[in-house]
Amino acid sequence: MVFPVVIVVGLLFGAGDQYLGSLDTRGLWTVSVSLLSAPWLVFPFLFGCSQLRASRAAQVGLVATVAALSGYFLMIMGPFEGGQWNFGLREVHGLFASNMQNIFGGLLTGPLYGFLGQRWRTRRAWMSAALVAGALCLEPLAQRLAGKSYPSESVVWTVEVAVGIAMAAYFYLSGSAYRKRSATVLDTPTAA
Repeated sequence: MVFPVVIVVGLLFGAGDQYLGSLDTRGLWTVSVSLLSAPWLVFPFLFGCSQLRASRAAQVGLVATVAALSGYFLMIMGPFEGGQWNFGLREVHGLFASNMQNIFGGLLTGPLYGFLGQRWRTRRAWMSAALVAGALCLEPLAQRLAGKSYPSESVVWTVEVAVGIAMAAYFYLSGSAYRKRSATVLDTPTAA
């Protein structure tokens, strides 16, 4: 039952991201939000958190990312963006060729972050927490180093880092509580 939900939510996530980017008005924060990469990593992570098995979490992460990319591309080619639902070979090739880095990146990071979500859920793995919170906190620095700037970037990047810090705090507190519970269970003698 999880896959239909993942597909629908993924399509909506990708279409919503593209729609925000289409609201291209000078200084509008929506363009900067649309250009963020970290939410595309957090997305499969959240779905991976719903799974108990690592292989299934990786599959869910991949499906979430492919669905989100599909929603993104459908929005580009659809009438909302001035397209005409023209799915000719030339148009599809051009779309894929111009987004090759995003596609291959998503095919790699979708399953990886789905897996990390499962590891967080089942083990409170610190590496999972670090990679998710780090993606949010470090993206603005990476964008600066790459020489990219966007309208209203300072506001959007400040919020992104704040969300990353809040997630890191949650991960720390939740992980500490999990480890205390685990240690208590291990230290508790069993009745013979």
